Amino acid sequence: MLNDLLARNRAWSERRNTEDPGYFTRLAGQQAPEFFWIGCSDSRVPANVVAGLDPGEVFVHRNVANVIHSSDLNLLSALEFAVEALKVREIVVCGHYGCGGVKAATEDFPHGLADHWLEPIRRLARAYVVDLAQAADTEDRRDRLAELNVIEGVRRVAETPIMQTAWGRGANIRIHGLIYGLRDGRLRDLDCSLGPGHFLQEVAE
Repeated sequence: MLNDLLARNRAWSERRNTEDPGYFTRLAGQQAPEFFWIGCSDSRVPANVVAGLDPGEVFVHRNVANVIHSSDLNLLSALEFAVEALKVREIVVCGHYGCGGVKAATEDFPHGLADHWLEPIRRLARAYVVDLAQAADTEDRRDRLAELNVIEGVRRVAETPIMQTAWGRGANIRIHGLIYGLRDGRLRDLDCSLGPGHFLQEVAE
């Protein structure tokens, strides 16, 4: 399997060099993406592929069920690097329908360490129990919870000291919430974007 992977890589690199002889030289010279993508680790949702972007156009952080934990130093380090060093203009929190992490968060049997990681999704399910009860079936309920998790993620990113500091100095960065459909390959805007002016003191009012 590893040899097959290496062979595929060679074929891909040769094809790219044929189509665009200077591609790898340019890519090695500078990383200048406009997007920072926070997505799910699910292998069916690779950021640059579903967004139709080339390598180098999107800086990516992925975790199980695209959960935004305020104590996740991996995520926060990536966010700070994206904002401070790469000067991204757009941040995307992207979930997907049929998410295994969301499914696990709604099940009654143990999933090991994943149960600790997915606790914010279970809190959302409790907070929106009335809204979720209106879903047609279990699958629809989980898909709605996946949407709520994205919307909550956008808010949590906005409230990090990293974003508050960046907006405070005038950085024009916007945060968007998208959901991806595995069945049709389409990204949908959840209309929860936040940008400069969204400050913690305003949220508290």
